[in-house]
Amino acid sequence: MNASYSTLIAARELAEHLDDPDWCIVDCRHDLADPGFGRAAYERGHLRGAHFLHLDEDLSGRMTGTNGRHPLPEPADFAARLGRLGIGNDTQVIAYDDAGGMFAARLWWMMRWLGHRRVAVLDGGLVAWCAAAQALTTETPSVHPTTYSLSLQPTVVDIAFVLDHLYTGDIMLIDARSPDRFRGENETLDPVGGHIPGAKNRFFRDNLVGGGCFKQASVLREEFGTLLKGRDARRVVHQCGSGVTACHNLLAMESAGLSGSRLYAGSWSEWCADPRRPIATGPEE
Repeated sequence: MNASYSTLIAARELAEHLDDPDWCIVDCRHDLADPGFGRAAYERGHLRGAHFLHLDEDLSGRMTGTNGRHPLPEPADFAARLGRLGIGNDTQVIAYDDAGGMFAARLWWMMRWLGHRRVAVLDGGLVAWCAAAQALTTETPSVHPTTYSLSLQPTVVDIAFVLDHLYTGDIMLIDARSPDRFRGENETLDPVGGHIPGAKNRFFRDNLVGGGCFKQASVLREEFGTLLKGRDARRVVHQCGSGVTACHNLLAMESAGLSGSRLYAGSWSEWCADPRRPIATGPEE
């Protein structure tokens, strides 16, 4: 087996593996305000050999009105989708977008959820790729379907878990949304503003430096260490608006060597769907 990447990969490193037969690149570009953006952008130009997966259609399940804006798909359905792309259990998967990993991290986390370790995000995404003078193509790669066998990992929690642990101090909730949305201001995506009581705010974009690359692992470890205040990473639960940008914080912690935290996939959009659930506004308590 060739080199293996499990968190981030630099553009120059990826360029060396474009022709590796056991590697698969996935374009995850998306725009929450324009669901057709990602596919159109892919058709205009993408990394050679890259396939496209849509956040709403491929990386999310069916919405019910109470399970959030991007509920997880059924694991077997997602595994079948991977198999149709030719992704097997030993495939090295590289996800990228043009938003600092905002959407690519969702695929990274979902594959880890299925038990896949050889998955990484292109650090800096399309911007870093182009800055490294790497070419794009409009050619659609051929597909050789295979079977993907999932091995689900206990990396996700549901709303019942969050409710049961809300006031116990057993977990730390980290909210990846922007500070204004966390405080309940300028909410445009969900019908109710605010945050889950007791949650701490770590805006996912604080994981990045100029240009959209992730900060060095040592810096991320120090920053998250300050937030955790000695708490075991395995007691951390990440959330955001709909379970997408929370994956960015999960990736940042993993790249910093802080492993074992979990995702509340329904996140704020699920939480606020029931007015009986408590809501906090303003800064952290």
